[in-house]
Parts: sequence; structure tokens; C-alpha cells
Amino acid sequence: MRWRALYGLGASLVIGLLVACGGTPRPPIVLPTSTPAVARAVVAGDATRGRQLYTQSCAVCHAPDGRGIAGAGKDITTSAFIRGRNDPQMVEFIRQGRPASDPANTTKIDMPPRGGDPTLTDAHLADIVAHLRTLQR
Repeated sequence: MRWRALYGLGASLVIGLLVACGGTPRPPIVLPTSTPAVARAVVAGDATRGRQLYTQSCAVCHAPDGRGIAGAGKDITTSAFIRGRNDPQMVEFIRQGRPASDPANTTKIDMPPRGGDPTLTDAHLADIVAHLRTLQR
């Protein structure tokens, strides 16, 4: 019996808040499904923060200067792949990584998701992408 009273009180509070805020709640904004979730959420990254994150997570394979390490990672300073993708696409790529079994993987070496650091958020990845743009020649 008490839970009904609490439920009624809760419902009254919600209705009261809705009326006080100007009526019924607005429906959620739905973006086109063709737009990847990350593309909808990515904001411009900070290249300075990205340099530090790149050094911690990416330089092991791609070298601190981005010129790549033989047998580990490709040269990203002249990469047409990077140049041909926008920032949200690059964030998505880094987030997903690329397994050695992927036919598009020319090194046949795994690129782990998030550069092997699961603590990197999409905002961190956007920072790394901003830094990658500074390495492009």
C-alpha cells in the first residue's frame, strides 16, 4: 500500500515539474541513422593534448615523429588514408582499430582498438586526430 502512495507522489512531482517547465516533455532529437554515432559526437580536438596522448599510445608503433616503425606501424606523416578521412572518420577508425586479418591492412599487423589503451575516450581520440593533422606533410 505504501508503494502506491510513493508512486502517486512521484507521479505528482513529475507532472508538476512538467507544468512548471512549460508543458509536455520534448521528444528526443533523432539524427539520421546513416551518421555514425561518433561522427555526431566528435568535437574539434586539441592538438597539444593530442600530442601527449599520441606519445603515450601511438608512438610505440608509429614513432614519436609519426614516420612509422618498420614491422610495427606505418608512416602517418604522408598517409593518404589519414588525409582522405575527416576527423570523425579518423576517430571511428582509431576507436575500432584494424585487425591484421582485415584485407585493407597492408602491414598485416594488428592495430588495436583505441591504440591499445581502453581508457581513451572519444574526446581523447579527437585530440589525437588533431595532433595527427599537425604531422601531415
